[in-house]
Amino acid sequence: MPKPLILVTNDDGITAPGLRSLVRYMKEIGDVVVVAPDSPQSGMGHAITIDNTLYSKKMVVDLENGALEEYSCSGTPADCVKLGLQVLLKRKPDICVSGINHGSNSSINVIYSGTMSAAIEAGIEGIPAIGFSLCDYSWEADFNAAKDSIQKIVREAITHGMPQGVVLNVNIPKLDKKKLKGIKVCRQARANWKEKFDKRTNPSGKEYYWLTGEFELLDNGEDTDEWALAQGHISVVPTQFDLTAHHAIQIINNWKLHA
Repeated sequence: MPKPLILVTNDDGITAPGLRSLVRYMKEIGDVVVVAPDSPQSGMGHAITIDNTLYSKKMVVDLENGALEEYSCSGTPADCVKLGLQVLLKRKPDICVSGINHGSNSSINVIYSGTMSAAIEAGIEGIPAIGFSLCDYSWEADFNAAKDSIQKIVREAITHGMPQGVVLNVNIPKLDKKKLKGIKVCRQARANWKEKFDKRTNPSGKEYYWLTGEFELLDNGEDTDEWALAQGHISVVPTQFDLTAHHAIQIINNWKLHA
């Protein structure tokens, strides 16, 4: 049997340590092709490039366990997946993994995440996809504590496939390997950002704004990703990209819309 083909991408950029770690872990599972932004694209969500040109640069890297194809892309994480699937890859990948993100993408953060949007773009194309994030924003973060768990999740996804219309949002607490309590499948916690804009002035006297905020957890459930992370578990949230609020269809139908 041929090795599975694994598309690796991210939003922190092709040189990010989190991506380099994920590439090493995936090379132990299958053949890897990297298509990732040539510069950081955090917080881009599902943005795509429609009013500018896209560029891609190919590199072939020789590793101890085989050659690695890498493409840096001038676009967003979603652009990287689109370009990879439609142009750069020779065949459809068996799975797409995105990350490992430097920082959490749990709860409401999934909405803004370029990491997860890359995975969602692959999921839209019918490819099993997973976004991985470590709750540590440091560029020197230690990703190795979760290596075994990451590989386990990927192997299971390759073996069983993914439920239709679903990708996985995986978040890893900032803990040593011995303190990790294992993997927990959860729901997304209800939360919000209590935001404010700091008004500042640059050296030339021009006013500008800097977004700041505090994460506000609105959910005390013990079945959420935030609870699991706080308890030392790796959280796995099955995330759907059909945004229809099915429970609200009948409610809206009761409005006087057809009179």
